[in-house]
Amino acid sequence: MNGASPGARAGRTAALIGSIAQTAMFAHAAGAAVVSVHVVGASGMPAADTVLVFDPLDGEPPASRNSAIIDQVHKQFVPRVTVVRTGTSITFPNSDQIRHQVYSFSPAKKFTLKLYAGMPSEPVTFDTPGLVVLGCNIHDNMVAFVGVVDTPYFAKTPPSGIAELNLPAGRYRLRVWHPDLAAAVPPRQVEVQAAPLTLAVVVDLANSPASVAAWP
Repeated sequence: MNGASPGARAGRTAALIGSIAQTAMFAHAAGAAVVSVHVVGASGMPAADTVLVFDPLDGEPPASRNSAIIDQVHKQFVPRVTVVRTGTSITFPNSDQIRHQVYSFSPAKKFTLKLYAGMPSEPVTFDTPGLVVLGCNIHDNMVAFVGVVDTPYFAKTPPSGIAELNLPAGRYRLRVWHPDLAAAVPPRQVEVQAAPLTLAVVVDLANSPASVAAWP
């Protein structure tokens, strides 16, 4: 890809992913309250890669259409966990020096990108809500997850375990998911007013999960 090293390409990808996530979280900042969600595991350590979804209960959310990137670096998908709104187009560049074949058999999105290197010819549009599990037909250890949601109000926790969103005042249903959940986190109702709000979430993560946690 343009002669750049895998490390450099991965850095650009990470920056673009961060920009996309920031756009998703702050697109509706006007008249909104800052909601900070602190997610920790049972041991009290921050739980990165936890998906937080706020479904509005007081009306339809505004329309939006975005794009995202999931790279392939050192035989791994980067990032491992992605959350997007329905209708989002995701591009799957291959920054490795070997070819990959990306696929999904998940009901929410079934597709196959034939064996390729570099940039695929077209992005893949994720238009049905649910969990999409990604794999590579060449490298069985390559697994990643895409949560597709019908709301623009979502986030994924960074290594700090703390995610911040700007949400319009109103009532929401908060859904929480992580691929390694040992026990489902019950959805809860959250009321956002015109003041900052801090929420605490505890997730029970399995050290060696036998299967992927069910999507809430």
